[in-house]
Amino acid sequence: MSGSSRDSYIMIHILNKHVLFRYIVAGGTSATIDLILLYILNSIWGIQYLISAILAFIVAFFVSFTLHKLWTFKTDEMYKTHHQVGLYLITSLFGLSFNTLLMYIFVGFFHLPVILSQIFAGGIVACYSFFLSRKFVFKWKEKA
Repeated sequence: MSGSSRDSYIMIHILNKHVLFRYIVAGGTSATIDLILLYILNSIWGIQYLISAILAFIVAFFVSFTLHKLWTFKTDEMYKTHHQVGLYLITSLFGLSFNTLLMYIFVGFFHLPVILSQIFAGGIVACYSFFLSRKFVFKWKEKA
């Protein structure tokens, strides 16, 4: 392994130990899927932007839950999955409602482009979602 590859590996290994880093990567992956689907549904297939945002959100929900459960918060106890997915669904539905309201405001009143509006709305929703997921859904605790 070359020096720069080894350094990159070490940095990723160190960052992987931090829950916020894992949350950003998992959330970024889900957000990317959400944006790609939103673009395809709205811009290519011509589906109305709010419906497109909801459909994209649903797909991103399953990606997000899986990544956060198994990697971000490392709660692999399968017996808790039904309870966690229920709590995550509740927080996500609130997030979807808030996201949809923000999209309506950004696109309908401020006339921002749909994708830019989703980036802003998604960022706002992600901030509150991190704390709800950490404290209530996955009940993550820092390991000593």
